[in-house]
Amino acid sequence: MLQNIRDNSQGWIAKTIIGVIVVLMALTGFDAIIQSTSNSQNAADVNGEKITQSSLNAAVDMQRRQLIQQFGKDFDASLLDDKLLRQASLDSLVDRTLLLQGAKEAGMGFSDASLDQLILQTPAFQVDGKFNAARFDQILQQQGMGRMEFRERLKQDVLVSQLQASLAASNFVTDAELENFVRLDKQTRDFASQTIHIDTKSIDISDDELKAYYDEHKDQYMSPEQVVVEYVELRKESFFAQAEASDEELQALYQKEIANLAEQRRAAHILLEVNDKLSDEQAKAKLAEVAERLKQGEDFAKLAEEVSQDPGSASNGGDLGFAGPGVYDPEFEKSLYALKKDEVSAPVRSSFGWHLIKLLDVQAPEVPSFDSLKAKLEREVKAQQVEQRFVEAAKELEEASFEASDLAQPAQELGLQVQTSGAFGREGGEGVAANRQVVQAAFSPEVLEDGANSGAIELDPDTTLVLRVKEHKKPTLLPLEEVSAGIRDTLSRKKASEAAKAEGEALLAQLRDGGASGKDWKVVEAATRSQEGVEPEVLQALFRMAKPEDGKSSFAGLTLNNGDYVVLRLDGVGQAKAELSAEEKTSYRRFLASRAGQQDFAAYREQLKESADIERF
Repeated sequence: MLQNIRDNSQGWIAKTIIGVIVVLMALTGFDAIIQSTSNSQNAADVNGEKITQSSLNAAVDMQRRQLIQQFGKDFDASLLDDKLLRQASLDSLVDRTLLLQGAKEAGMGFSDASLDQLILQTPAFQVDGKFNAARFDQILQQQGMGRMEFRERLKQDVLVSQLQASLAASNFVTDAELENFVRLDKQTRDFASQTIHIDTKSIDISDDELKAYYDEHKDQYMSPEQVVVEYVELRKESFFAQAEASDEELQALYQKEIANLAEQRRAAHILLEVNDKLSDEQAKAKLAEVAERLKQGEDFAKLAEEVSQDPGSASNGGDLGFAGPGVYDPEFEKSLYALKKDEVSAPVRSSFGWHLIKLLDVQAPEVPSFDSLKAKLEREVKAQQVEQRFVEAAKELEEASFEASDLAQPAQELGLQVQTSGAFGREGGEGVAANRQVVQAAFSPEVLEDGANSGAIELDPDTTLVLRVKEHKKPTLLPLEEVSAGIRDTLSRKKASEAAKAEGEALLAQLRDGGASGKDWKVVEAATRSQEGVEPEVLQALFRMAKPEDGKSSFAGLTLNNGDYVVLRLDGVGQAKAELSAEEKTSYRRFLASRAGQQDFAAYREQLKESADIERF
């Protein structure tokens, strides 16, 4: 058989096929050929739209970070089931893709200008009430996002919100629905309670019980998976010391700088707008009348307050403040720069309407000295050189790191130092580990399992690094002696809670049989659903209890989250008699409509899923 293969491989057909394969491999690469026939780079397909593995990885990292932020720094992220986390994240991405497709089909849209305004007005991106670019970049860096990625994400969020709002806005509430809900919501409960507290001090836990619980729950007592990475960091700032700026370059830039300086003119104006109420000719004629009043000696500022239709300046006598060239409408500016101080123009037509312009003052430009600008100019000249050198060095670092077996050689070639991070897990850490891209790269199969150097990671526009894993701390079972105190506390609370429940249920049985309780009851009258001083768990159980028969009480019991057992005695159900105000009715209607809208949105989302062509890889 082998001989037949050898013979056939010498034929012209076989040679032609092999030649085609070689050409394809040369043009596209072997990996491309393999990947073109698989979905290794994709996590799912939703109606023909791909969800990539990189998008899924980013979503998993974000979900993990949110959980850590929610539960605090003491939360052990290693306890998270990665498989379940990836599944939940993928489900979320599929839902999001379907909703975005639905929003597109419904004609939802949001302009780039509106998106910019939304970003500028976001309080988290502001310092002293104003948008701060550095603050913006800092927050995005913490989330591992670039500006464009964030804009796209925000735009998608807005579209989904628009879709949800459109469904909510279509709901209405009838008077009968409102009355029924209010009647239930305004109910009160007259009740009493007894609390049987747990007593952990009286509980004995044997060594055998500790060992048995430890053996049964070993997955809860694993050390977190962590890595320690080595990294080489390239900073743009470090290249400024190597850059040079000649006197000729500095002088040329200085002349260019001061050439842009221009005198500032302080203008005031009276504006009459052209609209459906006032035609062009009418506005011009009316403004001519105002000009005539000025010639007769009336004050410009007072006339501006009386006549001008510019709300921004009319109350200030038409004063627009100082401004340089290029600020105003071209026709407005042409007339302004033809005036002498205190002179008033003839009526001028601009894109805003008809103006009378007065030149209040002229301010000569302040020309700074060369010495005062030298440091700034020097940095600007050097910045161009630094930018070029930084880009080249970043490329050199990535190429050298790709070819090297460690980071010592790339660091030496570029005159950099190899630094070492602290240990961190998949949730991230401090320093460079606070960057999501760093964490993602450190735990990637190529870096973590294969021991390769990472590609270049851009922490921010001025910083690039390459890393490799120095130490991989895999999850290991913690010794019993390290966790025995926690296990003992868990078992003690469990047994104490069981004892409190047994005592409480015995008391309940006694009360339901008509017996009396020897303990004092804590009585609360006319308790509402949000009654202060009563645990939410107790209130929920209380309002689930059926209305007792006249003259009798009903009983129930529940275990609180802290292990205590509460016995409840419901004595009566009351109904608020006060009429709702118009404002309260409106508030209730909005709440009920919103709740119905949320239900409709959930149903719409399920409908999209049912009719969608979804394939998971």
